[in-house]
Amino acid sequence: MTATCNRRDLLKGGVALSTASLVSPLALASDRTPFRSAGDGGRFQPFWNSLRNIAVPQWLRDGKFGIYTHWGIYSVPAYGKNGTWYAHNMYTKPDSDDAKHQIATYGPLEKFGYKDFIPMFTGSRFDPDEWAELFRNAGARFAGPVAEHHDGFAMWNTKYSEWNAAKMGPKRDVMGELEKAIKGHGLKFLTAFHHAAHWFYFPTWDKRYDVGNPRYSGLYGEIHEPGALPDKKFLDEWKGKLIEVVDHYSPDVVWFDFGLRLIQQWYKETFVDYYFNRAAVEGKEVTVTYKNHNLTPGVGINDLELGQELEMTYAEWITDTTIDAGSAWGYVKDIGFKSVNELVTGLVDRVSKNGFLLLNVGPKPDGTIPEPARERLLAMGDWLRINGEAIYGTSPWLVAAEGPTKLAKNGPFNENNALHYTPQDIRFSCRDEYLYATVLAWPGDSTSITSLVPKGDTWAGLYPSEIESIRMLGSEEPIKWEFTKEALVLTTPRVKPCNDAFVYRIKLKRPF
Repeated sequence: MTATCNRRDLLKGGVALSTASLVSPLALASDRTPFRSAGDGGRFQPFWNSLRNIAVPQWLRDGKFGIYTHWGIYSVPAYGKNGTWYAHNMYTKPDSDDAKHQIATYGPLEKFGYKDFIPMFTGSRFDPDEWAELFRNAGARFAGPVAEHHDGFAMWNTKYSEWNAAKMGPKRDVMGELEKAIKGHGLKFLTAFHHAAHWFYFPTWDKRYDVGNPRYSGLYGEIHEPGALPDKKFLDEWKGKLIEVVDHYSPDVVWFDFGLRLIQQWYKETFVDYYFNRAAVEGKEVTVTYKNHNLTPGVGINDLELGQELEMTYAEWITDTTIDAGSAWGYVKDIGFKSVNELVTGLVDRVSKNGFLLLNVGPKPDGTIPEPARERLLAMGDWLRINGEAIYGTSPWLVAAEGPTKLAKNGPFNENNALHYTPQDIRFSCRDEYLYATVLAWPGDSTSITSLVPKGDTWAGLYPSEIESIRMLGSEEPIKWEFTKEALVLTTPRVKPCNDAFVYRIKLKRPF
Protein backbone atom coordinates (compact mmCIF):
# COMPACT_ATOMS: atom_id res chain seq x y z
CA MET A 1 0.00 0.00 0.00
CA THR A 2 1.43 3.39 -0.97
CA ALA A 3 0.98 6.85 0.40
CA THR A 4 -1.17 7.74 -2.61
CA CYS A 5 -3.96 5.40 -1.51
CA ASN A 6 -7.18 7.06 -0.47
CA ARG A 7 -7.28 7.50 3.31
CA ARG A 8 -10.84 6.18 3.36
CA ASP A 9 -9.46 2.82 2.18
CA LEU A 10 -6.78 2.92 4.86
CA LEU A 11 -9.42 3.28 7.56
CA LYS A 12 -11.49 0.25 6.55
CA GLY A 13 -11.59 -2.47 9.16
CA GLY A 14 -11.10 -0.14 12.11
CA VAL A 15 -13.33 2.47 13.66
CA ALA A 16 -14.83 4.39 10.77
CA LEU A 17 -14.21 8.11 10.89
CA SER A 18 -17.46 9.15 9.28
CA THR A 19 -19.82 11.59 10.98
CA ALA A 20 -22.48 8.95 11.37
CA SER A 21 -20.26 6.53 13.25
CA LEU A 22 -18.87 9.12 15.64
CA VAL A 23 -22.04 10.76 16.91
CA SER A 24 -22.76 9.18 20.27
CA PRO A 25 -26.36 8.34 21.18
CA LEU A 26 -25.47 9.36 24.72
CA ALA A 27 -25.76 12.97 25.85
CA LEU A 28 -22.21 14.33 25.72
CA ALA A 29 -21.29 17.60 27.36
CA SER A 30 -20.04 19.18 24.16
CA ASP A 31 -22.01 19.97 21.03
CA ARG A 32 -18.96 19.77 18.79
CA THR A 33 -19.58 17.90 15.56
CA PRO A 34 -17.17 15.10 14.72
CA PHE A 35 -14.31 15.87 12.39
CA ARG A 36 -14.69 14.92 8.77
CA SER A 37 -11.61 13.25 7.33
CA ALA A 38 -9.50 15.59 5.25
CA GLY A 39 -8.89 12.82 2.70
CA ASP A 40 -5.77 12.93 0.56
CA GLY A 41 -5.54 16.67 1.11
CA GLY A 42 -4.80 16.27 4.82
CA ARG A 43 -1.55 17.64 6.13
CA PHE A 44 -0.62 14.24 7.58
CA GLN A 45 -0.91 10.67 6.35
CA PRO A 46 -1.16 7.60 8.64
CA PHE A 47 2.48 6.63 8.31
CA TRP A 48 5.28 7.27 10.79
CA ASN A 49 7.37 9.27 8.32
CA SER A 50 4.46 11.68 7.84
CA LEU A 51 3.48 11.88 11.51
CA ARG A 52 6.96 13.00 12.56
CA ASN A 53 6.40 16.31 10.78
CA ILE A 54 4.83 18.18 13.67
CA ALA A 55 6.66 20.49 16.04
CA VAL A 56 6.48 20.43 19.82
CA PRO A 57 3.79 23.03 20.63
CA GLN A 58 5.26 26.39 21.52
CA TRP A 59 2.82 26.70 24.42
CA LEU A 60 4.31 23.52 25.90
CA ARG A 61 7.88 24.67 25.36
CA ASP A 62 6.97 27.84 27.21
CA GLY A 63 4.73 26.35 29.90
CA LYS A 64 6.93 23.45 31.08
CA PHE A 65 4.72 22.41 34.01
CA GLY A 66 1.42 20.55 34.08
CA ILE A 67 -0.78 18.66 36.54
CA TYR A 68 -2.97 15.63 36.00
CA THR A 69 -5.20 13.54 38.24
CA HIS A 70 -5.62 9.84 38.86
CA TRP A 71 -9.21 9.74 40.08
CA GLY A 72 -11.36 6.66 39.74
CA ILE A 73 -12.79 3.59 41.44
CA TYR A 74 -9.33 2.74 42.79
CA SER A 75 -9.53 5.78 45.09
CA VAL A 76 -12.16 3.97 47.18
CA PRO A 77 -10.06 1.12 48.64
CA ALA A 78 -7.21 3.67 48.83
CA TYR A 79 -4.68 1.03 49.72
CA GLY A 80 -1.32 -0.29 48.63
CA LYS A 81 2.06 0.86 47.41
CA ASN A 82 0.52 1.50 44.00
CA GLY A 83 -3.15 2.21 44.50
CA THR A 84 -4.05 2.09 40.81
CA TRP A 85 -2.90 -1.54 40.62
CA TYR A 86 -4.90 -2.62 43.66
CA ALA A 87 -7.63 -4.38 41.64
CA HIS A 88 -5.14 -6.25 39.47
CA ASN A 89 -3.24 -7.46 42.52
CA MET A 90 -6.30 -8.51 44.48
CA TYR A 91 -7.41 -10.87 41.69
CA THR A 92 -4.03 -12.14 40.45
CA LYS A 93 -1.72 -12.15 43.49
CA PRO A 94 -3.38 -13.96 46.41
CA ASP A 95 -0.31 -13.55 48.63
CA SER A 96 -0.06 -9.80 48.05
CA ASP A 97 -0.85 -7.23 50.71
CA ASP A 98 -3.57 -5.90 48.45
CA ALA A 99 -5.37 -9.24 48.21
CA LYS A 100 -5.08 -9.89 51.94
CA HIS A 101 -6.36 -6.40 52.74
CA GLN A 102 -9.28 -6.80 50.34
CA ILE A 103 -10.45 -10.07 51.88
CA ALA A 104 -9.91 -8.91 55.46
CA THR A 105 -11.77 -5.64 54.87
CA TYR A 106 -14.53 -6.53 52.41
CA GLY A 107 -14.82 -10.30 52.51
CA PRO A 108 -14.21 -13.04 49.90
CA LEU A 109 -13.73 -11.96 46.30
CA GLU A 110 -16.59 -14.23 45.29
CA LYS A 111 -18.95 -11.93 47.20
CA PHE A 112 -17.30 -8.50 46.87
CA GLY A 113 -15.44 -7.65 43.68
CA TYR A 114 -13.96 -4.50 42.23
CA LYS A 115 -17.31 -3.49 40.68
CA ASP A 116 -18.80 -3.25 44.18
CA PHE A 117 -16.64 -0.20 44.94
CA ILE A 118 -18.44 1.87 42.31
CA PRO A 119 -21.34 3.04 44.55
CA MET A 120 -18.72 4.29 47.03
CA PHE A 121 -17.04 6.37 44.33
CA THR A 122 -19.48 9.21 44.88
CA GLY A 123 -17.68 12.39 43.83
CA SER A 124 -20.09 14.13 46.23
CA ARG A 125 -17.68 17.05 46.75
CA PHE A 126 -16.15 17.17 43.27
CA ASP A 127 -15.76 20.79 42.20
CA PRO A 128 -14.00 21.04 38.83
CA ASP A 129 -13.65 24.81 39.06
CA GLU A 130 -11.94 24.46 42.43
CA TRP A 131 -9.51 21.92 40.95
CA ALA A 132 -8.74 24.15 37.98
CA GLU A 133 -8.19 27.20 40.18
CA LEU A 134 -5.82 25.20 42.40
CA PHE A 135 -3.83 23.97 39.40
CA ARG A 136 -3.56 27.50 38.02
CA ASN A 137 -2.46 28.83 41.42
CA ALA A 138 0.15 26.06 41.58
CA GLY A 139 1.72 27.50 38.45
CA ALA A 140 0.63 24.78 36.04
CA ARG A 141 0.12 25.77 32.41
CA PHE A 142 -1.73 22.60 31.38
CA ALA A 143 -3.85 20.11 33.29
CA GLY A 144 -6.41 17.35 32.95
CA PRO A 145 -7.68 13.96 34.08
CA VAL A 146 -6.86 10.35 33.44
CA ALA A 147 -9.62 9.63 30.94
CA GLU A 148 -9.58 5.88 31.53
CA HIS A 149 -7.18 3.85 33.63
CA HIS A 150 -6.27 0.19 33.31
CA ASP A 151 -9.49 -0.70 35.13
CA GLY A 152 -11.72 0.14 32.16
CA PHE A 153 -13.94 2.69 33.93
CA ALA A 154 -14.27 5.73 31.67
CA MET A 155 -14.51 9.23 33.11
CA TRP A 156 -16.77 10.52 30.34
CA ASN A 157 -20.12 9.53 28.86
CA THR A 158 -18.77 7.08 26.31
CA LYS A 159 -20.98 5.19 23.88
CA TYR A 160 -18.68 2.19 24.17
CA SER A 161 -19.60 1.19 27.72
CA GLU A 162 -22.26 1.81 30.33
CA TRP A 163 -19.50 1.51 32.92
CA ASN A 164 -18.57 5.16 33.08
CA ALA A 165 -18.65 8.08 35.51
CA ALA A 166 -21.65 9.69 33.82
CA LYS A 167 -23.78 6.57 34.35
CA MET A 168 -22.36 5.21 37.61
CA GLY A 169 -20.51 6.43 40.70
CA PRO A 170 -20.45 10.25 40.52
CA LYS A 171 -22.98 10.18 37.64
CA ARG A 172 -21.27 13.21 36.13
CA ASP A 173 -19.35 13.80 32.93
CA VAL A 174 -16.06 14.33 34.75
CA MET A 175 -14.13 14.86 31.54
CA GLY A 176 -16.53 17.47 30.21
CA GLU A 177 -16.71 19.39 33.47
CA LEU A 178 -12.94 19.47 33.84
CA GLU A 179 -12.43 20.50 30.23
CA LYS A 180 -14.70 23.49 30.72
CA ALA A 181 -13.11 24.49 34.04
CA ILE A 182 -9.48 24.00 33.03
CA LYS A 183 -9.81 25.86 29.75
CA GLY A 184 -11.88 28.50 31.53
CA HIS A 185 -8.91 29.20 33.81
CA GLY A 186 -6.63 29.71 30.81
CA LEU A 187 -4.86 26.35 30.92
CA LYS A 188 -4.32 23.89 28.11
CA PHE A 189 -6.23 20.63 28.46
CA LEU A 190 -4.61 17.20 28.77
CA THR A 191 -6.23 13.77 28.73
CA ALA A 192 -4.34 10.65 29.83
CA PHE A 193 -5.10 7.18 28.50
CA HIS A 194 -4.09 3.92 30.17
CA HIS A 195 -6.81 1.81 28.61
CA ALA A 196 -4.54 -0.22 26.32
CA ALA A 197 -3.43 -2.15 29.42
CA HIS A 198 -7.04 -3.06 30.21
CA TRP A 199 -6.59 -6.17 28.06
CA PHE A 200 -4.47 -7.90 30.68
CA TYR A 201 -5.39 -5.97 33.84
CA PHE A 202 -8.21 -8.31 34.94
CA PRO A 203 -7.93 -12.13 34.71
CA THR A 204 -11.16 -12.52 32.75
CA TRP A 205 -10.46 -16.22 32.28
CA ASP A 206 -10.83 -16.84 36.04
CA LYS A 207 -14.39 -18.13 36.51
CA ARG A 208 -14.17 -18.08 40.30
CA TYR A 209 -14.71 -14.33 40.47
CA ASP A 210 -16.89 -11.67 38.90
CA VAL A 211 -14.12 -10.82 36.41
CA GLY A 212 -14.97 -14.06 34.61
CA ASN A 213 -18.70 -13.39 34.46
CA PRO A 214 -19.84 -12.14 31.01
CA ARG A 215 -22.44 -10.02 32.78
CA TYR A 216 -19.65 -7.66 33.89
CA SER A 217 -17.48 -7.74 30.79
CA GLY A 218 -18.33 -4.10 30.08
CA LEU A 219 -16.11 -3.23 33.04
CA TYR A 220 -13.63 -6.08 33.23
CA GLY A 221 -13.27 -6.72 29.51
CA GLU A 222 -14.22 -9.50 27.13
CA ILE A 223 -13.32 -12.95 28.37
CA HIS A 224 -10.14 -14.26 26.74
CA GLU A 225 -7.41 -16.75 27.51
CA PRO A 226 -4.24 -15.64 29.31
CA GLY A 227 -1.51 -14.59 26.90
CA ALA A 228 -3.89 -13.95 24.02
CA LEU A 229 -3.24 -10.86 21.90
CA PRO A 230 -5.81 -8.05 21.83
CA ASP A 231 -8.54 -8.81 19.31
CA LYS A 232 -10.15 -6.55 16.73
CA LYS A 233 -13.06 -5.59 18.99
CA PHE A 234 -10.68 -4.43 21.71
CA LEU A 235 -8.50 -2.50 19.26
CA ASP A 236 -11.50 -0.86 17.60
CA GLU A 237 -12.81 0.29 20.97
CA TRP A 238 -9.36 1.47 22.01
CA LYS A 239 -9.21 3.81 19.03
CA GLY A 240 -12.91 4.65 19.12
CA LYS A 241 -12.68 5.96 22.67
CA LEU A 242 -9.75 8.17 21.75
CA ILE A 243 -11.56 9.61 18.75
CA GLU A 244 -14.66 10.18 20.87
CA VAL A 245 -12.66 12.20 23.40
CA VAL A 246 -10.82 14.16 20.71
CA ASP A 247 -14.09 15.01 18.98
CA HIS A 248 -16.02 16.06 22.06
CA TYR A 249 -13.40 17.48 24.43
CA SER A 250 -10.65 18.77 22.09
CA PRO A 251 -7.59 17.99 24.25
CA ASP A 252 -4.32 19.80 23.60
CA VAL A 253 -2.30 16.77 24.74
CA VAL A 254 -3.12 13.09 24.54
CA TRP A 255 -0.88 11.24 26.99
CA PHE A 256 -0.32 7.48 26.70
CA ASP A 257 0.83 4.96 29.29
CA PHE A 258 3.04 1.94 28.65
CA GLY A 259 0.20 -0.33 27.49
CA LEU A 260 0.41 1.39 24.11
CA ARG A 261 2.96 -1.27 23.15
CA LEU A 262 0.06 -3.77 22.90
CA ILE A 263 -1.67 -1.83 20.14
CA GLN A 264 -1.12 -2.76 16.52
CA GLN A 265 0.86 -0.23 14.53
CA TRP A 266 -2.00 0.55 12.12
CA TYR A 267 -4.30 1.61 14.97
CA LYS A 268 -1.66 3.88 16.45
CA GLU A 269 -0.83 5.47 13.12
CA THR A 270 -4.44 6.09 12.16
CA PHE A 271 -5.37 7.60 15.49
CA VAL A 272 -2.39 9.97 15.59
CA ASP A 273 -3.07 10.87 11.95
CA TYR A 274 -6.70 11.67 12.81
CA TYR A 275 -5.75 13.74 15.87
CA PHE A 276 -3.04 15.73 14.09
CA ASN A 277 -5.16 16.43 11.02
CA ARG A 278 -8.12 17.55 13.11
CA ALA A 279 -5.85 19.90 15.07
CA ALA A 280 -4.41 21.29 11.82
CA VAL A 281 -7.90 22.08 10.53
CA GLU A 282 -8.76 23.75 13.86
CA GLY A 283 -5.47 25.66 13.98
CA LYS A 284 -4.49 24.04 17.28
CA GLU A 285 -0.99 23.08 18.46
CA VAL A 286 -1.26 19.59 19.92
CA THR A 287 1.00 16.69 20.78
CA VAL A 288 0.97 13.11 22.05
CA THR A 289 3.28 11.55 24.59
CA TYR A 290 4.48 7.97 24.75
CA LYS A 291 6.82 5.74 26.75
CA ASN A 292 9.84 3.77 25.57
CA HIS A 293 9.52 3.36 21.79
CA ASN A 294 5.77 2.75 21.70
CA LEU A 295 5.59 5.37 18.96
CA THR A 296 8.40 5.96 16.52
CA PRO A 297 10.91 8.68 17.58
CA GLY A 298 9.75 12.16 16.75
CA VAL A 299 6.01 11.42 16.83
CA GLY A 300 5.18 13.36 19.96
CA ILE A 301 7.25 13.49 23.13
CA ASN A 302 8.92 10.68 25.04
CA ASP A 303 7.74 10.32 28.65
CA LEU A 304 9.96 9.10 31.49
CA GLU A 305 7.82 7.69 34.29
CA LEU A 306 9.22 8.70 37.67
CA GLY A 307 12.37 9.62 35.79
CA GLN A 308 14.88 12.27 34.86
CA GLU A 309 17.66 12.65 32.32
CA LEU A 310 21.22 12.75 33.61
CA GLU A 311 22.30 15.22 30.94
CA MET A 312 20.74 17.78 28.65
CA THR A 313 19.06 16.18 25.63
CA TYR A 314 18.62 17.38 22.05
CA ALA A 315 14.91 16.49 21.90
CA GLU A 316 12.31 17.61 24.43
CA TRP A 317 11.04 15.03 26.91
CA ILE A 318 8.50 14.91 29.73
CA THR A 319 8.30 13.24 33.11
CA ASP A 320 5.16 11.95 34.73
CA THR A 321 5.73 11.80 38.45
CA THR A 322 3.40 11.91 41.42
CA ILE A 323 3.09 14.23 44.37
CA ASP A 324 2.98 11.30 46.79
CA ALA A 325 6.25 9.98 48.16
CA GLY A 326 6.12 6.67 46.33
CA SER A 327 4.16 5.53 43.32
CA ALA A 328 0.58 5.30 44.58
CA TRP A 329 -0.75 7.62 41.83
CA GLY A 330 -4.33 7.29 43.06
CA TYR A 331 -5.39 8.39 46.55
CA VAL A 332 -4.09 6.09 49.28
CA LYS A 333 -4.83 6.64 52.96
CA ASP A 334 -1.93 7.73 55.17
CA ILE A 335 0.51 7.92 52.28
CA GLY A 336 3.46 10.27 52.51
CA PHE A 337 4.12 13.14 50.14
CA LYS A 338 7.16 14.60 48.46
CA SER A 339 8.50 17.72 50.12
CA VAL A 340 8.11 21.09 48.45
CA ASN A 341 11.88 21.16 48.02
CA GLU A 342 11.82 17.85 46.13
CA LEU A 343 9.05 19.11 43.86
CA VAL A 344 10.70 22.46 43.13
CA THR A 345 14.22 21.12 42.58
CA GLY A 346 12.78 18.31 40.44
CA LEU A 347 11.10 20.87 38.20
CA VAL A 348 14.24 23.00 37.94
CA ASP A 349 16.44 20.01 37.12
CA ARG A 350 14.14 18.78 34.37
CA VAL A 351 13.76 22.19 32.74
CA SER A 352 17.55 22.67 32.65
CA LYS A 353 17.88 19.43 30.66
CA ASN A 354 15.19 20.23 28.06
CA GLY A 355 12.40 18.47 29.93
CA PHE A 356 8.86 19.19 31.09
CA LEU A 357 7.12 18.09 34.29
CA LEU A 358 3.67 16.47 34.52
CA LEU A 359 2.82 16.13 38.21
CA ASN A 360 0.08 13.76 39.37
CA VAL A 361 -2.38 14.32 42.20
CA GLY A 362 -4.75 11.63 43.50
CA PRO A 363 -8.10 13.03 44.75
CA LYS A 364 -10.23 11.27 47.36
CA PRO A 365 -13.33 9.32 46.26
CA ASP A 366 -15.56 12.26 47.22
CA GLY A 367 -13.59 14.49 44.83
CA THR A 368 -11.55 16.51 47.32
CA ILE A 369 -7.81 17.05 46.92
CA PRO A 370 -5.91 15.79 50.01
CA GLU A 371 -4.81 18.73 52.10
CA PRO A 372 -1.07 17.81 52.08
CA ALA A 373 -1.17 17.75 48.28
CA ARG A 374 -3.02 21.07 48.17
CA GLU A 375 -0.45 22.68 50.47
CA ARG A 376 2.43 21.50 48.30
CA LEU A 377 0.82 22.67 45.09
CA LEU A 378 0.22 26.13 46.51
CA ALA A 379 3.83 26.25 47.75
CA MET A 380 5.04 25.45 44.24
CA GLY A 381 2.88 28.31 43.01
CA ASP A 382 4.44 30.64 45.57
CA TRP A 383 7.92 29.65 44.36
CA LEU A 384 6.98 30.11 40.71
CA ARG A 385 5.50 33.55 41.33
CA ILE A 386 8.96 34.66 42.46
CA ASN A 387 11.13 32.52 40.20
CA GLY A 388 8.91 31.58 37.28
CA GLU A 389 10.86 33.64 34.78
CA ALA A 390 13.66 31.05 35.12
CA ILE A 391 11.14 28.35 34.07
CA TYR A 392 8.45 29.71 31.75
CA GLY A 393 9.49 30.58 28.23
CA THR A 394 13.08 29.53 28.79
CA SER A 395 15.43 27.35 26.79
CA PRO A 396 18.21 25.08 27.96
CA TRP A 397 21.54 26.87 28.04
CA LEU A 398 24.93 25.69 26.75
CA VAL A 399 25.45 23.82 30.03
CA ALA A 400 22.62 22.21 31.96
CA ALA A 401 24.12 21.67 35.38
CA GLU A 402 27.09 21.60 37.68
CA GLY A 403 27.64 20.14 41.12
CA PRO A 404 28.43 16.91 42.94
CA THR A 405 24.95 15.45 43.50
CA LYS A 406 24.06 12.92 40.79
CA LEU A 407 21.31 10.46 40.05
CA ALA A 408 22.47 6.86 40.05
CA LYS A 409 21.16 6.02 36.58
CA ASN A 410 19.46 7.53 33.57
CA GLY A 411 15.90 7.30 32.28
CA PRO A 412 12.59 6.19 33.77
CA PHE A 413 12.20 5.06 37.37
CA ASN A 414 15.42 6.77 38.45
CA GLU A 415 13.77 9.41 40.60
CA ASN A 416 15.50 9.59 43.97
CA ASN A 417 13.72 11.49 46.71
CA ALA A 418 16.63 10.92 49.08
CA LEU A 419 18.94 13.26 47.15
CA HIS A 420 20.28 16.12 49.22
CA TYR A 421 21.40 18.94 46.99
CA THR A 422 24.27 21.18 48.06
CA PRO A 423 25.01 24.87 47.34
CA GLN A 424 27.38 23.60 44.64
CA ASP A 425 24.47 22.05 42.71
CA ILE A 426 23.37 24.60 40.13
CA ARG A 427 21.01 24.38 37.13
CA PHE A 428 20.91 26.72 34.13
CA SER A 429 18.26 28.06 31.78
CA CYS A 430 18.11 31.11 29.54
CA ARG A 431 15.69 33.52 27.87
CA ASP A 432 16.37 36.56 25.73
CA GLU A 433 19.27 38.51 27.28
CA TYR A 434 19.10 36.63 30.59
CA LEU A 435 20.94 33.60 31.90
CA TYR A 436 19.44 31.98 34.99
CA ALA A 437 21.61 30.07 37.45
CA THR A 438 19.45 28.30 40.03
CA VAL A 439 21.25 27.21 43.18
CA LEU A 440 19.47 24.18 44.61
CA ALA A 441 20.43 24.82 48.26
CA TRP A 442 21.02 28.07 50.14
CA PRO A 443 24.72 28.89 49.75
CA GLY A 444 25.31 31.07 52.79
CA ASP A 445 27.35 34.22 52.17
CA SER A 446 28.43 33.52 48.59
CA THR A 447 27.96 31.31 45.55
CA SER A 448 30.65 30.01 43.22
CA ILE A 449 29.67 29.02 39.68
CA THR A 450 32.47 27.14 37.98
CA SER A 451 30.78 26.65 34.60
CA LEU A 452 30.94 30.38 33.82
CA VAL A 453 34.66 31.05 34.30
CA PRO A 454 36.89 31.30 31.17
CA LYS A 455 38.96 28.12 30.80
CA GLY A 456 40.42 28.16 27.30
CA ASP A 457 39.21 25.83 24.57
CA THR A 458 37.17 23.62 26.94
CA TRP A 459 35.06 26.49 28.21
CA ALA A 460 31.42 27.16 27.31
CA GLY A 461 30.82 30.03 29.70
CA LEU A 462 30.95 33.82 29.66
CA TYR A 463 33.46 36.57 29.06
CA PRO A 464 33.45 38.99 32.02
CA SER A 465 32.59 41.76 29.57
CA GLU A 466 29.32 39.98 28.69
CA ILE A 467 27.79 40.54 32.13
CA GLU A 468 25.81 43.73 32.59
CA SER A 469 24.23 43.02 35.99
CA ILE A 470 23.27 40.22 38.39
CA ARG A 471 20.43 40.01 40.88
CA MET A 472 18.65 37.26 42.79
CA LEU A 473 14.98 36.91 41.89
CA GLY A 474 12.71 38.02 44.71
CA SER A 475 15.35 40.27 46.26
CA GLU A 476 16.28 43.90 45.67
CA GLU A 477 19.56 43.61 47.55
CA PRO A 478 22.59 44.35 45.35
CA ILE A 479 24.78 41.42 44.30
CA LYS A 480 28.55 41.80 44.06
CA TRP A 481 30.43 39.49 41.71
CA GLU A 482 33.88 38.78 40.40
CA PHE A 483 35.67 36.20 38.28
CA THR A 484 38.44 34.20 39.92
CA LYS A 485 40.53 31.58 38.18
CA GLU A 486 38.09 28.91 39.28
CA ALA A 487 34.62 30.43 39.38
CA LEU A 488 32.27 33.35 39.10
CA VAL A 489 31.81 34.28 42.76
CA LEU A 490 28.63 36.10 43.78
CA THR A 491 27.43 37.43 47.10
CA THR A 492 24.00 36.40 48.41
CA PRO A 493 21.26 38.57 49.90
CA ARG A 494 21.03 38.80 53.66
CA VAL A 495 17.40 37.66 53.53
CA LYS A 496 16.27 34.57 51.62
CA PRO A 497 13.69 35.52 48.99
CA CYS A 498 12.06 32.08 49.11
CA ASN A 499 12.46 28.70 50.78
CA ASP A 500 13.62 26.40 47.99
CA ALA A 501 16.07 26.87 45.10
CA PHE A 502 17.46 30.36 44.56
CA VAL A 503 17.76 31.98 41.17
CA TYR A 504 20.50 34.36 40.06
CA ARG A 505 19.42 36.32 37.01
CA ILE A 506 22.46 37.34 34.97
CA LYS A 507 21.71 40.06 32.44
CA LEU A 508 23.97 39.83 29.44
CA LYS A 509 25.11 42.51 27.03
CA ARG A 510 26.90 42.55 23.74
CA PRO A 511 30.58 42.91 24.65
CA PHE A 512 31.65 44.83 21.53
